[in-house]
Amino acid sequence: MRITVTARHCDIADDLRARAEALLDRIGRVASRPHDGRVVFGADHRTPTVEVRLHTARGRVHVGVASAHDHRTALDRAAAKVRRQLDKAEPRRRRATAARRPRREIR
Repeated sequence: MRITVTARHCDIADDLRARAEALLDRIGRVASRPHDGRVVFGADHRTPTVEVRLHTARGRVHVGVASAHDHRTALDRAAAKVRRQLDKAEPRRRRATAARRPRREIR
């Protein structure tokens, strides 16, 4: 999965950038076939904001936007929103159809 971290109108420390990549990598393991993820740090009227986007299979996009008193807290909140969306998403169909498939009789 390709991960992009961007900072708009603010400066981001290297450890925060690494934390964002690690969080998105961890969230990507839960998603079904993740393509790419983006984290955008910004300062909206001097309020730190973070947007997390995760593109998954069949063109689905999971987005979490949060603001807080610092970028680290906003990152955690936005990542939690994306994780919640992934938990609510439909389970993979392979598992559901395999359970419904009739068993062959052995003679």
